[in-house]
Amino acid sequence: MSVVVITKENFDAEVMQADKPVIIDFWAAWCGPCQMMGPVVEELADEIQDVKFGKINVDEQPELAAKFGVMSIPTFIMMKDGKEVKKTMGAMPKSELAAYFGI
Repeated sequence: MSVVVITKENFDAEVMQADKPVIIDFWAAWCGPCQMMGPVVEELADEIQDVKFGKINVDEQPELAAKFGVMSIPTFIMMKDGKEVKKTMGAMPKSELAAYFGI
């Protein structure tokens, strides 16, 4: 499954009404660690079918970044049933990110 680009326009449909947990990657094009994590998120999205993966560009979607209190990037948030259940920040190996979210 590919990573979904999330915007304020599709946030409700892609995240709030999702039928499975959603892990959101808050990132920006100028952020080195975010660029390192991009392929990691893509790999996890391809490997794990029972979780949806999405990306929110904080420069293009500042309202969503503010809504979730994102102060540094990359930030990863797991949403389940429309609620934030876990949050972590910073670049990390794929295995560590997967283990943190229990996927």
